[in-house]
Amino acid sequence: MLNNLTDCEDGDGGANPGDGNPKESSPFINSTDTEKGKEYDGKNMALFEEEMDTSPMVSSLLSGLANYTNLPQGSREHEEAENNEGGKKKPVQAPRMGTFMGVYLPCLQNIFGVILFLRLTWVVGIAGIMESFCMVFICCSCTMLTAISMSAIATNGVVPAGGSYYMISRSLGPEFGGAVGLCFYLGTTFAGAMYILGTIEILLAYLFPAMAIFKAEDASGEAAAMLNNMRVYGTCVLTCMATVVFVGVKYVNKFALVFLGCVILSILAIYAGVIKSAFDPPNFPICLLGNRTLSRHGFDVCAKLAWEGNETVTTRLWGLFCSSRFLNATCDEYFTRNNVTEIQGIPGAASGLIKENLWSSYLTKGVIVERRGMPSVGLADGTPVDMDHPYVFSDMTSYFTLLVGIYFPSVTGIMAGSNRSGDLRDAQKSIPTGTILAIATTSAVYISSVVLFGACIEGVVLRDKFGEAVNGNLVVGTLAWPSPWVIVIGSFFSTCGAGLQSLTGAPRLLQAISRDGIVPFLQVFGHGKANGEPTWALLLTACICEIGILIASLDEVAPILSMFFLMCYMFVNLACAVQTLLRTPNWRPRFRYYHWTLSFLGMSLCLALMFICSWYYALVAMLIAGLIYKYIEYRGAEKEWGDGIRGLSLSAARYALLRLEEGPPHTKNWRPQLLVLVRVDQDQNVVHPQLLSLTSQLKAGKGLTIVGSVLEGTFLDNHPQAQRAEESIRRLMEAEKVKGFCQVVISSNLRDGVSHLIQSGGLGGLQHNTVLVGWPRNWRQKEDHQTWRNFIELVRETTAGHLALLVTKNVSMFPGNPERFSEGSIDVWWIVHDGGMLMLLPFLLRHHKVWRKCKMRIFTVAQMDDNSIQMKKDLTTFLYHLRITAEVEVVEMHESDISAYTYEKTLVMEQRSQILKQMHLTKNEREREIQSITDESRGSIRRKNPANTRLRLNVPEETAGDSEEKPEEEVQLIHDQSAPSCPSSSPSPGEEPEREGEADPEKVHLTWTKDKSVAEKNKGPSPVSSEGIKDFFSMKPEWENLNQSNVRRMHTAVRLNEVIVKKSRDAKLVLLNMPGPPRNRNGDENYMEFLEVLTEHLDRVMLVRGGGREVITIYS
Repeated sequence: MLNNLTDCEDGDGGANPGDGNPKESSPFINSTDTEKGKEYDGKNMALFEEEMDTSPMVSSLLSGLANYTNLPQGSREHEEAENNEGGKKKPVQAPRMGTFMGVYLPCLQNIFGVILFLRLTWVVGIAGIMESFCMVFICCSCTMLTAISMSAIATNGVVPAGGSYYMISRSLGPEFGGAVGLCFYLGTTFAGAMYILGTIEILLAYLFPAMAIFKAEDASGEAAAMLNNMRVYGTCVLTCMATVVFVGVKYVNKFALVFLGCVILSILAIYAGVIKSAFDPPNFPICLLGNRTLSRHGFDVCAKLAWEGNETVTTRLWGLFCSSRFLNATCDEYFTRNNVTEIQGIPGAASGLIKENLWSSYLTKGVIVERRGMPSVGLADGTPVDMDHPYVFSDMTSYFTLLVGIYFPSVTGIMAGSNRSGDLRDAQKSIPTGTILAIATTSAVYISSVVLFGACIEGVVLRDKFGEAVNGNLVVGTLAWPSPWVIVIGSFFSTCGAGLQSLTGAPRLLQAISRDGIVPFLQVFGHGKANGEPTWALLLTACICEIGILIASLDEVAPILSMFFLMCYMFVNLACAVQTLLRTPNWRPRFRYYHWTLSFLGMSLCLALMFICSWYYALVAMLIAGLIYKYIEYRGAEKEWGDGIRGLSLSAARYALLRLEEGPPHTKNWRPQLLVLVRVDQDQNVVHPQLLSLTSQLKAGKGLTIVGSVLEGTFLDNHPQAQRAEESIRRLMEAEKVKGFCQVVISSNLRDGVSHLIQSGGLGGLQHNTVLVGWPRNWRQKEDHQTWRNFIELVRETTAGHLALLVTKNVSMFPGNPERFSEGSIDVWWIVHDGGMLMLLPFLLRHHKVWRKCKMRIFTVAQMDDNSIQMKKDLTTFLYHLRITAEVEVVEMHESDISAYTYEKTLVMEQRSQILKQMHLTKNEREREIQSITDESRGSIRRKNPANTRLRLNVPEETAGDSEEKPEEEVQLIHDQSAPSCPSSSPSPGEEPEREGEADPEKVHLTWTKDKSVAEKNKGPSPVSSEGIKDFFSMKPEWENLNQSNVRRMHTAVRLNEVIVKKSRDAKLVLLNMPGPPRNRNGDENYMEFLEVLTEHLDRVMLVRGGGREVITIYS
């Protein structure tokens, strides 16, 4: 029975939906429904019954692989679809093409092209044999090294249709694959434009010059007229070719062999002409005036005068340089001073001409082509040349790098074999052999052509781009045998065929990229006709090709496509080098003759050639590829193709992690690496998403962020819930633009789970140094009183682990990322030194647009013995050296008597603690214990002035201690909210108000009346004597039994809260030092009460506890 992966065959590609190539996702290509339904009836494998539902038997696996077939997603499928329309589909025949027909000949056809026939002779004439040889050698070496890398990639598994795009994208990832694939598409499209322009040039310059629509009035306008003719006819030819491709690609494929025959026949004609020229050179005389080459268009006899009977008459050449045909006419000075000479344009291979053509003769635009070594009487410097005289002029300024850009397209086309891998009998053998042999053959032809052209053809003829000196013949055609028309007609049909091939291949390449889904805005081009013909892609290709047609110059279009092909080849080499160096387990190419140094050399050569050809074109091509890369990275579909970049990322990450292990970061490099602890509800949604908003504002995408959560239960039972929670957290992280990782832990209880997260979060040296958590908002009302215990344990564990701790109170009031504060302040209450965390956090927050307009204020507390003025100066200087701008204020807190409100708060707290410690008793015992405690409290009250106070005892609201927790309803202490430190204020907005009620047998209230509280608060320096105060305290004998440490702590919390509320009530955010938990665990419940009192009546509070190290420095 085949596994479930086979179900994707008729669908979306199984494990990789949207991959665009379902056959890549599963090896079980030819599985059938019958096979899928088979059961393992035998009992020999009963031990593996559980695995048989998801894993295939080895026999089924081997059977599926043996029957694997792979038809290309290209022209062959479309042709079969057209042929089979309306009838029964014929069974697909196994591919039978071998190396010669399937790879070698297609590569030859694509490599040999328009440049060989139209520009190679001109390149040799301008650059000379030596520099031309170097140029050809460099370009051919580049393609040979690329072919070696391509062979390694192509033989590392099956390569479906898509050729270079498929190889690069599956080796370097969707970003590189999409960028380079689109560049290769643009290169192929502009190649079509170049071939069409070559076709029109042959048509108008050599076949039918009379077809020109635009005529030049004088010689200076010939170039512009030619370009306009190219644009008009090029557009017409492009339209015809696009129509042919649209109607049916099968017509293109049927004529492919004819086009290939034209190319081979033309090359053989050149070699035959070279051999013949050695003993019988062809007669192509050229006319020279002095050392200047003359164009044959305006005259027939290469002489100034001619004899007609016994009379000397002037020739047509005379009339071109003189004012009239008479002997006494006024003639051009250079024409008068120099003689006319006629020499052979094709002296032949045995003439020794090779020595004269060894070296370069670069020309500037508008310069006359001159023959070196010919005697000439020159004119004075600066004498202008009449452009209407029949000279052969240089049409452009030439230099070595320009020639490289023009020549390089003649060596492209090496991917033709890999594009046909589905048609090959043995692709992994044929692609390397056929491609390398084709490159070797074409390289030999090019190199030999350079030498033979230089040895057989006169230098001025070579430098004559359009053959004006040889009666307007194609220069390479003058060398051919038996007739120049063989080359002219052969090159015309070969360029036509190459143009059709480009218009056929480019749309399919774009269609393959579109169907992969990695570039969203291109998906429309993945559609087409019913048979799969890429109609929309063909339309876009024709439009882009028209841009090249409008440029109209073959010499201008060639460097453009050189850039795109070179970039493609560079990344093929990079892909091979990366895969080889990473040594990924799947890198097992059958082609063994490769090495990463060869790939690196090929990559370097491609990059160098890009900038040699044209540095500005290279930058533009790289910019286009970079923009496409970034677009795919941010907007494209997520793909996992097992690419080398992912492996490279893993290697780089491993290296970086090992480097981080060498030691802790320097203070200058310290930044909060956050572990954010969030809680999820029953539906696995984050309860407080504002925590992640704050994380985004604090981190701004920098450093490490781990968002963790804990689920109670066992891993086996709760794994699906954990996956849903992770997905929910990731969605929220993406919405809040938090770049980091998500980790959900399943534990038997929350306390252990949080501890595990704190201990195991991160990897190696990349670990969190700060924990961000929300305040347990309703810790008094929780039925499970373990909540506040877990919080205190979290504080202790972060302290033990030397981690900083950030606790956000009223987190629901914190701003989201879309909000903006137009004014306000971030207030920092710096009470104890925490390593600089309090200074660093507002600085980081103010980098975010939410807090950018908030100013920073720093408050510090001065005691009785402190010099507050000097403290302010020192703090201002310290902030100046820290390069932090903030307002500074020193708050003086003088010694004062402990208020009655403080004593009452402490009394209520201790009573609650004492009562909750009895929670482990039985219900009756607990009731008796509570009653005895309350009776004892009542009996101990002895009032000297009963009218001033009224006391009511009450049981605390929450449990305490390490005893067993019981429901809250049984025992509860309710503190009357009518007596806060600021009586007119309401409870904190982020918290639940505490419940009020009257005393009953089990709920006894202790209330400090509002009148007494206000009087106590407003009592300043008054005539009341110290005896009066002593008498006041003597009214509360039970206060004398209070723990004085708790009284002092409560006094500090109350006084600090009064000052903070007074100064920072309107602040957008208040940051203050978080006191540490008590060393004695018996006082844990009191610690929570201290923090509550400390932060009462404040909207947004962040309690900060340092990690025990300096995090900010004044040094650079």
